[in-house]
Amino acid sequence: MDKNAGQKSASQHLFAQTAPFNTRMLDMGDGHTIYVEQCGNPDGVPVVVLHGGPGGGCSPAMRRFFDPTVYRIILFDQRGCGRSKPHASVEANTTWHLVADIERIRAALDIDRWIVFGGSWGATLTLIYALTHPNHVAHLVLRGVFLMTQSELDWFYGGGAGKFWPDLWENFENMVPVGERDDLIAAYHKRLFSGDRDTEVRFARAWSSWENALASIHSNGAVGQPPADYALAFARLENHYFANAGFLKHDDWIIENLPSIAHIPASIVQGRYDMICPPTSAWRVAKAMPKANLQMVQMSGHALSEPEITAALVQIMNRLRRQADILECR
Repeated sequence: MDKNAGQKSASQHLFAQTAPFNTRMLDMGDGHTIYVEQCGNPDGVPVVVLHGGPGGGCSPAMRRFFDPTVYRIILFDQRGCGRSKPHASVEANTTWHLVADIERIRAALDIDRWIVFGGSWGATLTLIYALTHPNHVAHLVLRGVFLMTQSELDWFYGGGAGKFWPDLWENFENMVPVGERDDLIAAYHKRLFSGDRDTEVRFARAWSSWENALASIHSNGAVGQPPADYALAFARLENHYFANAGFLKHDDWIIENLPSIAHIPASIVQGRYDMICPPTSAWRVAKAMPKANLQMVQMSGHALSEPEITAALVQIMNRLRRQADILECR
């Protein structure tokens, strides 16, 4: 079989990108303004897309999973990243601020119930939003599940993933003195918030490159140097959230509370060889939610752009558009 066949199949399922029919900067009243865009069908089934990171920002490519004749697609840049302001700021920037932002967006757009679609940190935020506002969620679509637990952080920043990528791990670890390597999140935090821009950019690029290099199963470890502004937002926000355990009450808070939303249907797509968010988290969510369907995608990693993950997500959204109960969320 042609090794590129899967990529061709996935790309054929993607919908053409459509330009937004509405964009706005939404003032949150506490110094933050959030970029929000809508595209697709203004009268369609609403679906809100929660990007990863924290700090990754949304992109036009995220529109392409949804039939624009059926879906009203809402994307936004979370606090401190993308086009939202102030850039790379961690002031008034916690999980609970983001959940409140999502609710304010929903209310501003006069939407009662919507599909919530998120991957990686976006999957974390999707679950927390559903736990907080279950009556406004029609369906959850999760990809590359991350539960904001210490064991997941230990895996990625404590040497677990580094056992598979020892060369890149050595580069990441060697950025800080030996005496600080027992807590790389704290060590990077000190440099990312040092007040010296050159230092902050250098460590932001190292932080971002470590994650980006492991995102795809096809990666050879080589990644280009990310732009300074992008790296600063991504690294500072991600590190800020991880240093504060996601601002959750205690470890494993999400799994502990999932029974309260067991009635909400969910579709989960997980790369079998995801180096950033290992499959055990997706498995745990599926076990806790009887109405969840978990699809383990073979020979795929973490990235949204993985061909078979892309195809699986498009298939899910095509299936949901045919379900009458979902259409009622308009």
